[in-house]
Amino acid sequence: MNDFRSSSSSSSSSYDSAVGPPQAMCQRLETVASGTVLNVMGSQSSSQGISQIVSRCWRDVFWLVIFIAHLVVVGFALGVFGLNRFKQLDRLNIDKYTMGFLENKDGLTEDYWPLYAVAGGVGAVLGWTWLFLLGSCATQMMKFSVHILTTYLAVISVLCFWIEQFFWGVAFAIGAALQFLYVISVIDRLPFTMLVLQRAVQMVWDLPEVTRVASLFMLVMLLWLALWSFGAAGVIALGIGDSGLWWLLVVLSVSLFWTGAVLCNIVHVVVSGMVFLVLIHGGREASSMPPKLVMSSLQHAVTTSFGSICYGSLFTAAIRTLRWEIRGLRSKIGNNECLLCCVDFLFHLVEFLVRWFNKYAYVQIGVYGKSFNHSAKDAWELFQSTGVEALIAYDCSGAVLFMGTVLGGLISGTCAAIWTRMKHPERVVMVGSTAMLMGMILVGLAMVVVESAVTSIYICYAEDPSLISRWDAAFFAQISEKLHQRLQHRSARARQVLANRIDQIQEEAGLA
Repeated sequence: MNDFRSSSSSSSSSYDSAVGPPQAMCQRLETVASGTVLNVMGSQSSSQGISQIVSRCWRDVFWLVIFIAHLVVVGFALGVFGLNRFKQLDRLNIDKYTMGFLENKDGLTEDYWPLYAVAGGVGAVLGWTWLFLLGSCATQMMKFSVHILTTYLAVISVLCFWIEQFFWGVAFAIGAALQFLYVISVIDRLPFTMLVLQRAVQMVWDLPEVTRVASLFMLVMLLWLALWSFGAAGVIALGIGDSGLWWLLVVLSVSLFWTGAVLCNIVHVVVSGMVFLVLIHGGREASSMPPKLVMSSLQHAVTTSFGSICYGSLFTAAIRTLRWEIRGLRSKIGNNECLLCCVDFLFHLVEFLVRWFNKYAYVQIGVYGKSFNHSAKDAWELFQSTGVEALIAYDCSGAVLFMGTVLGGLISGTCAAIWTRMKHPERVVMVGSTAMLMGMILVGLAMVVVESAVTSIYICYAEDPSLISRWDAAFFAQISEKLHQRLQHRSARARQVLANRIDQIQEEAGLA
């Protein structure tokens, strides 16, 4: 491959030409759809030309400092909250600052800490089970997650209504409805999605180091969760009134989400970088493979690229989830022009954000050591210029893996909530919701290894399709055929939009 910077600049110019007038766009799509996918890609680069000696410098240092400072501050606060009520009421005399305007009650940290231990244990078991069964029945587990999640959400909604938690009952019912509508909207995409996931699982299973990296970071996350749950249990034990408790727990949950996302994306960078290099060099045992690949990738992920990971982890997950929902809704609206206009506005806004915050940036961070925004922009322009973005928009692998993550979190939260219901029924929702977040993070650390392989496959396919052909010729033929179909579909839609605009202009001219 040529140097990626020259590739990205050519990609940018191609992209600029692609977003011109409707006639130009339609003509370009027709040209792409009429040829073979390999020729459309232009074989932009040669895999033999990639240089593994990449200049590494510290990127996004500001966000690295912010994240480390956040860990120090939150860690100190967690320790204070947990110790204040550990085996003794108000050990650190915090209650004197809240007495008089908040409702103080008797409670100890150890009353709630074991409840979180259940969630952590269940989440860890589910995550390690997923890694253990990755090579044998991963596809069946993903299919199970897709189909059972709606039912599980509906059951939890009924249980919330039964214990008179009407807000959470409605929230889970809405979640079940949205999940059902999303699955219905993408049901035709699931066969292709499962095909991509199967090949990604095959790639990951051939790299045993990947599961070891994920297991290591699950252990690191468990250690942080021990401190986090200690502090969260101390907060709940304060008994300062539901309003005060919820605000504190929300702040702690946002911190936990960011920390978990950072750890997941460190794994993402390490695994995607490994998969990318394996595809580039034609196999794990190739003589041209860099030595100590795992340790080198991990070292870069936790040093020079760590700031970029911290930065991207703040926004990427939320934007991706919003994009899935809007795409599913947009495809099922029909002829309601008012609603379609509103959804299109949100769609284009999210698409703009995706250009700067997408998961494919982590491959470029791991391989080239770029900043996050630079990596995200280059990756997205590469996809736009080659047409592979049409394939990515059709693929739902990220959503399927996210469903498995949510299911794992729900199971962990349910187990903790059931025990909480027996011991402290007034705290079921607080413990259950935060325990669910703990479970999602632990299971997500296991799921991310497959998602990393998927992102690397698409990056390699966009940069040089022959890499995928050399790895798996049958898969290359299937993915190329699907890309050809999607480009033809987009070309037909572009012609239809152009025809509708012409008709509208003619009608307006006739009325004038």
